[in-house]
Amino acid sequence: MSVNIDTTGNGESVPIRPAATVMLVRDGEQGLEVCMLRRNLNSDFVGGAYVFPGGGVDPADGEPEVEPLCDGLTDAEASAMLKLPGNGLAFWIAAIRETFEEAGLLPARWADGSPLRFDDPVVAERFVEHRRGVDQRERRLVDVFVEEGLRFELGDMHYVSHWVTPAGAPRRYDTRFFLAAAPGGQKPVHDDREVIAARWIRPDDALEAHAAGTYSMLPPTVANVRSLSRSATVADALAAAAALPEVPPMVPRVLNDEAGVRIVMPGDPDYEKAYAGDESLGSWPGVGDRGGPAWNAGAAGAPRATGEHHVGMPEVDAVGGAHLSGATSDAEPT
Repeated sequence: MSVNIDTTGNGESVPIRPAATVMLVRDGEQGLEVCMLRRNLNSDFVGGAYVFPGGGVDPADGEPEVEPLCDGLTDAEASAMLKLPGNGLAFWIAAIRETFEEAGLLPARWADGSPLRFDDPVVAERFVEHRRGVDQRERRLVDVFVEEGLRFELGDMHYVSHWVTPAGAPRRYDTRFFLAAAPGGQKPVHDDREVIAARWIRPDDALEAHAAGTYSMLPPTVANVRSLSRSATVADALAAAAALPEVPPMVPRVLNDEAGVRIVMPGDPDYEKAYAGDESLGSWPGVGDRGGPAWNAGAAGAPRATGEHHVGMPEVDAVGGAHLSGATSDAEPT
């Protein structure tokens, strides 16, 4: 399918919304697995794509009542990691809240330090109602934590990647990616509204299916899945994430030339030629239209995409994800 994008803009400025997403991983029978959700096919933005649970940061995620319920990370520390003047903790909370809303998973601990589990059907049913209330904005997640006596355990929830949607998209997000072990005694249950399926999948399997055209993922998702593929176990992935020295922001751009519509990355020779305005371009490739090497950067078996470059630091991908393998390596091509 041919997609034409008018790179002159349509006069409507597109705000960039802060967002957060988390890769929840577990040790499966054949190795590391990550929880992924499939977006509703009728969604007006990346419908049908497989994603990690996540979404926009809400004001309630950063309200003053939140920090006293957090262990392992302060707002000052979180803000320093994200290079923000303040309210950085809200990104961690947003990722947890969105995971609860979309997948029914809630990484949390009771006041005595024991993990929240849903093995007890009474507890499970109570949290089904909590989930509905939070999702419908009838109550805040912090209210659930206060009522239940829960704590946010953020010390093992690692910041690993930072992507900004290319200029020209109808919606733009400044998204922080996190990594954490999946909570035990809980099973993902999709909300059947924003997402229509939830599954555990090995990173290599996701990359192979993506390259075969049967598993749609956006470039940031591909980059982070590829990073996960370097780890054999949850412990390996968490250790490598904890050792990550810095997370560089990745700000791709869209270029429409004789080669077609493609994404170019910082360091690409054509990066400065690409669209860098703040207006919507009026149309945007759907997930099924992103068949070129740049859209599918990093997929197993995909050709090397435009913009290969090196970040110049250990453990960091040129595409913005941590090398979650515990081994220093050159940056990967985009």
